[in-house]
Amino acid sequence: MQYPTRHAEFISATHRTGIQYLTKPLYLAMLFKQPCVYIMSNQYRTTFYIGVTSDIRTRVWQHLNNEGSAFVKKYRLFDLVYYEGFERITDAIDREKQLKNWHHDWKVNLIQSVNPTMKDLKSEINDAD
Repeated sequence: MQYPTRHAEFISATHRTGIQYLTKPLYLAMLFKQPCVYIMSNQYRTTFYIGVTSDIRTRVWQHLNNEGSAFVKKYRLFDLVYYEGFERITDAIDREKQLKNWHHDWKVNLIQSVNPTMKDLKSEINDAD
């Protein structure tokens, strides 16, 4: 599993007509550099961590390398089981606060509504390019 450590290779290009456009890597970087709420879990799916970020790939990488939350490290919450994108960071923060007040069963139901087997989704966000 590889997560980006730098974004220098993401560039824009110019069409022969002079119109600038985004190369595929830059487009994908922007796609994943959007505000989102995410849920990390342990291998038994008994404990959840809810967070908000503007770069899901980098944030998951940080958690896996113990650069993220101490809670994630302590309880070994290294599986990404849910993420939800937003246009504005304020909306993502509001959603994070809402989810943090939910009961455990409600969170499980939310995750299973889009990820029925509660599988780890890190490969999904990593294989997009």
